[in-house]
Amino acid sequence: MLRTVLAAIVSTAPMLAIADPLPSWNDTQTRGRIIAFVDSVTDPEGADYVTPAARVAVFDNDGTLWAEQPVYFQLIFAMDRLAEMAKADPSILSTPILEAAAQGDFHTVAEGGHEALIEVINASHSGIGVDAFQATVSDWLDTARHPDTGLPYDQMTYQPMVELLRYLRDEGFRTYIVSGGGLHFMRVFAEQAYGIPPEQVLGTYADTNYDNVDGTPTIVKAPGIAFVDDKDGKPINIERTLGRRPILAAGNSDGDFAMLEWTTTGDGPRMGVLIHHTDADREWAYDREGPVGKLVDGLDKGPEMGWVIVDMAKDWDRIYTGEN
Repeated sequence: MLRTVLAAIVSTAPMLAIADPLPSWNDTQTRGRIIAFVDSVTDPEGADYVTPAARVAVFDNDGTLWAEQPVYFQLIFAMDRLAEMAKADPSILSTPILEAAAQGDFHTVAEGGHEALIEVINASHSGIGVDAFQATVSDWLDTARHPDTGLPYDQMTYQPMVELLRYLRDEGFRTYIVSGGGLHFMRVFAEQAYGIPPEQVLGTYADTNYDNVDGTPTIVKAPGIAFVDDKDGKPINIERTLGRRPILAAGNSDGDFAMLEWTTTGDGPRMGVLIHHTDADREWAYDREGPVGKLVDGLDKGPEMGWVIVDMAKDWDRIYTGEN
């Protein structure tokens, strides 16, 4: 009797709605285009079906997966570390740029451009084993807070993008970070923050040496940048490391243009996604001007190339994972 009743209930009850894969995205055309693309490449009966082995998606980090204002978070870490190092040895502050960095003067360091950034990174990141360096990054993430939001930096990841990464993996994609940020820096938090393991993180990396430090074989970070994973370097590094062109690429600045261009001009179904920072109330609004996250070519050329331009203010219901 009970089986009969249960069968009757099941047969007459409406089908349960499938859980929303992108709950922090507003119901806009942008969200619809992303879901339609994923549906098309994962439907084995469809004309655009892509085998799981070829479902590769690559994401920039700064400004795409987490915030990047007032300057890149790795630079804030470098400046904080430099200030700590200078307490023990003030002589390391041998230039005006290093003095400014140790004082937390973002403006002066940013005005110095790429050369100033490299100077600060070299002074704060070299002469230390990779394991020790990553332990220092982990400790910093545990204690440091953003000057504007008061949030831990690893809680300023974008909730909609974390959902997108999870959704893609649930649909058989492999997700990678391809960022101008430091390789060893990002590998500290990428798995916990995004579900992306260290071996799927591509980034800028310094010269390194193999050494025996106090009886322990150690990879030591040396001064000098061996490879910059930005602009043209991104598709170069993807091809060199993965040996496969992605079918989806996401970024937020002209530093990502080459990666999206290379991805979306391949054969078969492709998608390029650009995060446009339009929300001055909940985050920051910026694009064509400024030293961080400049977006010009992407806005001018992206639409005609069929890229999805995410309007943060309109398309996202929530911004940070750390929001209450």
